[in-house]
Amino acid sequence: MVGNFQLYDLRVTVVAIEGRSVCGMQVGDYFELTESSRVRIPNGQHFCMYALSAVLPLLAAKQRVLDANDWMDRDSLIACPDPDERLSMRIERIGQRELNSDDLT
Repeated sequence: MVGNFQLYDLRVTVVAIEGRSVCGMQVGDYFELTESSRVRIPNGQHFCMYALSAVLPLLAAKQRVLDANDWMDRDSLIACPDPDERLSMRIERIGQRELNSDDLT
């Protein structure tokens, strides 16, 4: 038995598109990461696979409590890799939950 720990639930929202949106996303589109690993996209919406791939490596760190001096605690904007779109996303913490290590892999 390992014990309990805290993780943040996250929302990743499109905050700007300064080019043309070839993937069909719009400002305000979002997905949520909850309960450690559950990705939720609102009904009727989608999230571009390439934009998602840009933000995925950062989510595990943003789920955790970080030192106030850690740049990951302060920075929250991520750019989609498609240079024609110039799409920006923001990661925000929307809640915190307590989980048990024995319940996760």
